[in-house]
Amino acid sequence: MMCFCLWVIKRKKKKRTEGITRLYFETYGGNGKGAEDLELPLFDFTTLATATNGFSKNSMLGEGGFGLVYKGVLDDGKEIAVKRLSKDSRQGLKEFKNEVSCIAQLQHRNLVMLLGCSVQEGERMLVYEYMPNKSLDSFIFDKKQSHALDWHMRYNIINGIARGLLYLHQDSRLRIIHRDLKASNVLLDLEMNPKISDFGTARICAETETGANTTRVVGTYGYMSPEYATDGVFSVKSDVYSFGVLLLEIVSGKRNKNFTHLDHNLNLLGHAWRTYTDGNVLDVLDEFILKSCHEHEFEVFRAIQIGLLCVQQYPADRPTMATVVLMLTSEIPLPQPKQPGFFIERKLHEGDSSTSSSNYCSVTAIAPR
Repeated sequence: MMCFCLWVIKRKKKKRTEGITRLYFETYGGNGKGAEDLELPLFDFTTLATATNGFSKNSMLGEGGFGLVYKGVLDDGKEIAVKRLSKDSRQGLKEFKNEVSCIAQLQHRNLVMLLGCSVQEGERMLVYEYMPNKSLDSFIFDKKQSHALDWHMRYNIINGIARGLLYLHQDSRLRIIHRDLKASNVLLDLEMNPKISDFGTARICAETETGANTTRVVGTYGYMSPEYATDGVFSVKSDVYSFGVLLLEIVSGKRNKNFTHLDHNLNLLGHAWRTYTDGNVLDVLDEFILKSCHEHEFEVFRAIQIGLLCVQQYPADRPTMATVVLMLTSEIPLPQPKQPGFFIERKLHEGDSSTSSSNYCSVTAIAPR
């Protein structure tokens, strides 16, 4: 497991450019001392301040892993997104270094592109390509916006996220476990292609490693695998679990966390599992795509089954992302999924008649019908 011990910044001027910044990360891991030498374009602080109208509220896009994110427009008209580290955030500095070391060395059409950084005026900022359609959650969880995503578009998004994760786990020169894959960390470009973002909590593993454990669990409840949330054990299979949750959210248009249903008190995973075992799998679909997916029923059914395979309780039962991509892009037979991890039923407080005032019980082992 790698930890950052020294961070040195050197800058060299280049004609007719903002410059280049060289980031030296000296690291200590299981194999001793090592170092990374990363070269990134350097943006001048004044340039970014001007591009974002002085980091005004009107330019704010949201909040990232370590600070606020702003939209900016450079002098040449190029649109950018600027993540600005909060000066009071020690954890943000750690995430800043982590994000640079991870994504600066990655190139994939389904990962957001890092354009450069700024380390002037006591500020630390990352500059990314701007995603005009913002994040996936702004579409799938919004009743008006969700109508813009038919089944074909949703399936393309699912496939793109899967390919991005496969690259992180297997095809890049680093093996990276994202650890916080969720709808708000998937950005959409002009053509609605998905790009995985926010690598502040990602972990780099050695080529022969597939995971590790930690005493500090980070991520988002509702997307965390059982072994990670309870024991701090993370691996490529915990990312697979998060992908499965996200897939079922894309299909259903509902969040796993705080999911409610008139007929039962199960969470989204429990609902998807029950509809699958009852043979009513289309009941999990978003109402909008349910009306238009009849010609794609086979594809829809397979997608839900793949999602359930990804969220199985035990990591060994979950497929790798290589297998997931193969299952999504072919008609190979699929195994029968086992019960999901965190198959949760909410227990109503005595006297309550609405799930809105419910709380979570421990994981329940409800046998399939």
